[in-house]
Amino acid sequence: MVEYPLALVTGAAHRLGRVFALSLARHGFAILLHYHKGMQDAYDTAEEIRALGRPVFLQPADLTQPAQIDALFELADSIPHPLKVLVNSAAVMERADVHTLTAETWSATLDLNLRAPFLLAQAAAQRMTEGGLIVNVTDVAAQKAWSAFPAYTVSKAALESLTKMLARALAPSIRVNAIAPGLVLPSDVVTSEQWEALTARLPLQRAAKLDEIAAALEFLLKNEYVTGQTLTVDGGYSLI
Repeated sequence: MVEYPLALVTGAAHRLGRVFALSLARHGFAILLHYHKGMQDAYDTAEEIRALGRPVFLQPADLTQPAQIDALFELADSIPHPLKVLVNSAAVMERADVHTLTAETWSATLDLNLRAPFLLAQAAAQRMTEGGLIVNVTDVAAQKAWSAFPAYTVSKAALESLTKMLARALAPSIRVNAIAPGLVLPSDVVTSEQWEALTARLPLQRAAKLDEIAAALEFLLKNEYVTGQTLTVDGGYSLI
């Protein structure tokens, strides 16, 4: 049996998680594909990975529940490929008003967007005995004050701080970095007209291409002298 390095990608069924999972598969990794509720999307992504000739293992989990994170790593331990990469891509982004945002919504957002990446990194580090790479997917929002998305914005800013802390604590064998995309894929929280207006404001005046985001991960894979950094890929959004 061929021994592939294993990459665990959270939120890998769709959107950027899918992009990262496919990129890693193309670079020779077996994929542990985490998803929450998007079962059909997960199966479709898994088929694409298999078509690339790479092993793929699927595991649903609610990452706000530590016990389900433990179960995810129990599966990782049963896979005959050494864990080398963790990509923390799963996240939730909900519009809210700071005057009415509930404690429950605040906690649910930070549990998924911040606590889960920490617990995942902690568990991954225990298994990356011969080194590895952890990549946290943040957002250009970490540099902004998006008052319409308070919990999300705070969680992504904190995730960039966590990236630096983990990079120092886990060095030299494990590198920890972050990728901060700007406008890539429209979501259901903005209309098509709003999306067009947002992209038109960017210095590069367009949304990112998916392969441009994948290239950021590929850079972090290849350059082993980069740790504790956030690679911003935002078309100049952080400049405005």
